[in-house]
Amino acid sequence: MQDMLLGLNIDIVGMDHAVPLPIDIEETGNNPLENARIKALSYFNYLHSPVFSCDSGLYIEGLGAQEQPGVHIRRVEGKELTDEQMISHYSRLVARLGGRVKARYRNAICLAIDSHTILEYDGDDIASEEFFIVSIPHLRRVEGFPLDSLSIHCETQKYYFDLAEDYQVGKHSLVQANGFRRFFQNAIMAHG
Repeated sequence: MQDMLLGLNIDIVGMDHAVPLPIDIEETGNNPLENARIKALSYFNYLHSPVFSCDSGLYIEGLGAQEQPGVHIRRVEGKELTDEQMISHYSRLVARLGGRVKARYRNAICLAIDSHTILEYDGDDIASEEFFIVSIPHLRRVEGFPLDSLSIHCETQKYYFDLAEDYQVGKHSLVQANGFRRFFQNAIMAHG
């Protein structure tokens, strides 16, 4: 986020650099925007300083609204899954849907400037590009990001892990970066 907002005269301090927070925030929202709002307002109420929070949810083609992982990507039937359990769960789910399905992460942001000024956004320009989730996992794993092992780039038909690094963070990230940047530019223009 610091890279995306470079030059906007905004100082961003990550929560790991802020005052230790003795609060535990339960993300009880039903979508990314609700969770972003819950986190931003909770942190704002504790810090009494402008705070923004982002959240995302996974949406898979071919699943009904009630079946979508959404913001509960890691929680299935009330159980918190480990990385390997997630790979296994989503592999089976995708196998049931034919072995390959399109998916997308929907993102949201909430900026609490003061107790009366709360700005939110969850437009398509901050969502991820569409990608395939497949039933056969890549051998490579990245701790904390298990679904990367099941993700294939639509255009090249290759696992993201097998793409050149500069292609992995290519134009789709630029679209997202511009969307987040516009959100903050509008916030600055409207609320200085």
